[in-house]
Amino acid sequence: MIENQKIRPAQVIGPLGEPLTMEDLPSPNTKRWVVRRKAEVVAAVNGGMLTIDEVLERYGLTLEEFASWQRAVDRSGMQGLRVTRIQHYRDLYERQLKY
Repeated sequence: MIENQKIRPAQVIGPLGEPLTMEDLPSPNTKRWVVRRKAEVVAAVNGGMLTIDEVLERYGLTLEEFASWQRAVDRSGMQGLRVTRIQHYRDLYERQLKY
């Protein structure tokens, strides 16, 4: 393992621009995943505070589920995480790829 990979930030910038620490992350027994909680977990991974493996174990997620959250944030921001709008953002992304 490279030495720099052992260094983790104490906080990262959260999805709303606020500092996000381990204490601010959703509880490991979270059952109801609202947009903000999903975005906080994605921000923690993107900022290096947690690894993907740690997130999968901590929250009992599948790799596919977490990867879909990351794709949604990359493509459409926090709005892409809204379950009720998944098809809308998927269609919008596919149209953008055509042109």
